[in-house]
Amino acid sequence: MHRCPWATDDLLAAYHDTEWGVPLHEDRALFEFLCLEGAQAGLSWRTVLAKRERYRELFHGFDIERVARMDERELGKALADPGIIRNRLKVHAARDNARAALEVIDAHGSLDAYLWSFVDGTPVRNRWRERSEVPATTALSDRMSKAMKKQGFRFVGSTICYAFMQATGMVNDHLTGCFRHGQL
Repeated sequence: MHRCPWATDDLLAAYHDTEWGVPLHEDRALFEFLCLEGAQAGLSWRTVLAKRERYRELFHGFDIERVARMDERELGKALADPGIIRNRLKVHAARDNARAALEVIDAHGSLDAYLWSFVDGTPVRNRWRERSEVPATTALSDRMSKAMKKQGFRFVGSTICYAFMQATGMVNDHLTGCFRHGQL
């Protein structure tokens, strides 16, 4: 079985085989990926994935309304926890992004509707053969980043937006030789 070359250990392989690139349409899960992709900035995805369960515990299962209500005491507790990435800006961005997400939900009906509007509700299916062909950003991720920043989201640069789109199935960037490419 051939996988994308970044799935180099059991944790990454399991994530690759079951989650990465699968179209995701549930607000809570989309918000989770938004937070985790922001936490990943400058680090490896493996690092974030290994800390995912603790993030879920500290950030109320990524319940958007509960995260939006997190106070300084709760954020301070998260910052002190070695089970997550203890970056003040990233931790506070989770709360700020929850607040922005609630405004988007009010305006668009759901976070899903807003985010998937950037791809007109249909995944972009790329046909990359080599890892070196896969871009870090695209004009689409540039547009998404700019729009999300305007909505008040943080840690949503173009690279983070593109990684988010890959993770949530908005784009299929499994290499053509990967068994998941054709399945998705």
